[in-house]
Amino acid sequence: MSLQTRTAADGPALRQPPKADVKPTVFRILLAISLVHLFNDTIQSVIPAILPILKETMQLNYTQSGIIVFALNMTASVMQPVVGLYSDRKPRPYMLPIGMGFTFLGVLGLAIAPNYTLVLLSVLLIGVGSAIFHPEGSRVAYMAGGSRRGLAQSIFQVGGNSGQSLASVMTALVFAPLGQIGAIWFTAVAGIGIAVQLFISRWYSGYVAANPPAARRNGVRVMDRKRKKHIQFAVVMLIFLVFARSWYHAGVTIYYPFYLMEKFSINLEQAQLYIFLFAAAGAVGTFMGGPLSDKFGRRNVIFFSMFGAAPLALILPYADAFWAYVILLINGFIILSSFSVSVVYAQELIPGKIGTVSGLITGLAFGLGALGAVALGGLIDKYHLQSVMSWVSFLPIIGLLTFFLPGDRKLQEWAKEEA
Repeated sequence: MSLQTRTAADGPALRQPPKADVKPTVFRILLAISLVHLFNDTIQSVIPAILPILKETMQLNYTQSGIIVFALNMTASVMQPVVGLYSDRKPRPYMLPIGMGFTFLGVLGLAIAPNYTLVLLSVLLIGVGSAIFHPEGSRVAYMAGGSRRGLAQSIFQVGGNSGQSLASVMTALVFAPLGQIGAIWFTAVAGIGIAVQLFISRWYSGYVAANPPAARRNGVRVMDRKRKKHIQFAVVMLIFLVFARSWYHAGVTIYYPFYLMEKFSINLEQAQLYIFLFAAAGAVGTFMGGPLSDKFGRRNVIFFSMFGAAPLALILPYADAFWAYVILLINGFIILSSFSVSVVYAQELIPGKIGTVSGLITGLAFGLGALGAVALGGLIDKYHLQSVMSWVSFLPIIGLLTFFLPGDRKLQEWAKEEA
């Protein structure tokens, strides 16, 4: 009887699950969303990969080439924060496959576009698809990551950077032999992406149903209102650092192949191998950045990513053909090691706004890279290609400004947990 009494008395307590400090990580969803990120950014990489072909067949100048990249990245950058803000208020799991549907139409149009105007329209559709995917994909990574958000963001982002690294390979293996029509093969990639995103959306729907808004607000950390100006300053500084990284990345990935062909008299396929090494090393750096930031701090990794790349970046325009390989390999790892870290840092700086913040930071990376592509293209048309690439090499020095960002411990001191 005493046992029954104790059981009855303890029943309600026993029915309440213990409050766990560590939330589980759903690796199957993380791997799936990273795979779709690979698909999405592989298709985005079709644009710079096909650019030399379009430049030759449609007789485009450097400014027009830059506008194509601008149309893609600016569409994504403008829409990403809007999508993130909307989905923060009203999560819509099936936005993911719908976004990939826009990408499917865009890559189909790109393959058959007969003129510059229709190329731009197709690129805009791909940009819309990317704008929908990135904030929602980052949200899925956040939810599936549980308590291991640095690792989760790295797994998510490495898929995208791996896709970006394929641009040079696609130029050499697909577009050089097949030309513009080679883009038709990537409609199959978009189709597979839609199927995988339907699977992710079902899990996403279940997560939202199991975690209503009131439950999702529990444990959310909010910043001390007295620190509002400090936070605003930190956001502006972080944006400026993303600006510098994006312009440098645009300079290397879009225009450095032309520089290599001009300086060393090599063909397009050989030049693209350099960019592949840069992008592939960047994918490794993106993956390593999250765990390194968990151990050494977000701000420290952002500083290492920017200022650490500066010495080799300054040497690159004067390197010979062999040392250019080495420098791009090392700097690809260093400069992109902060790609996922800057998103996590921003989420901790502005807690509770996962989609909005992710859309803002990754959207800015796209948008500023787009502005960089157009600006650098215009400068190259006006000045010499080698001179502009020398100017670009100074951008990583801006990483010194990282010291003005609040450290990780300082962010913890500014934040408090909402009941």
